[in-house]
Amino acid sequence: MKLSIIIPVYNEKETISDVINIINKLPLPSFSKEIIIVDDFSTDGTRDVLKKIKKKNIRVILHKKNYGKGMALRTGFEHSTGDIILIQDADMEYNPEEYPKLLAPIISGKDVVYGTRLSYIKNNVRDMYWTHYIGNKILTLATNILYGSSITDMETGYKVFRSSIIKKIKLRSRRFDFEPEVTAKILKNGYKIHEVPISFKARGFSEGKKITWKDGIVALICLIKYRFVD
Repeated sequence: MKLSIIIPVYNEKETISDVINIINKLPLPSFSKEIIIVDDFSTDGTRDVLKKIKKKNIRVILHKKNYGKGMALRTGFEHSTGDIILIQDADMEYNPEEYPKLLAPIISGKDVVYGTRLSYIKNNVRDMYWTHYIGNKILTLATNILYGSSITDMETGYKVFRSSIIKKIKLRSRRFDFEPEVTAKILKNGYKIHEVPISFKARGFSEGKKITWKDGIVALICLIKYRFVD
């Protein structure tokens, strides 16, 4: 099978090379890999780093203006050619060495896999802002109530899909509302989300963290909206 790894990037010059190097060195015997990096109009020098990449299995797409993470992911999905699509953030909060764990259920026949950060509470959330932790719990609870699911981490950055599933879902989100929208529509289409526990290293705003409590409010509104409309 072919694995498409989609990396949305915005102002991550300090970490993007490390993420790419880890992915390239990672042995995945059951998969060939393509890496699709979508730069969402970075202004910190990230583009200069990306322009130096010459590997055949890596494609770099440059947005002409800043749209948001959701739009960057949609661009990546559109250009992907793999059987499986995996989302990878450009920072080092999520470790690509978790891929075998995330892909094992797919190999076994699952359709959608989320990596849950909230099953290892002591290790994963000790450095997380308490507002982010509480917000994640509230949004996940809202997801379970609205859609009859039983997941533990809706907002996780590690999401894996069979491309045949994700490409037939109409996505409209441009920013961080991607997470609630894609989760809502996956569940509404009758697919079960299989979770696996992952490690997570939270970073602060001074290190480039971008999501805020305002995005949490938008996410909750999206969850309610997509329960009733598409």
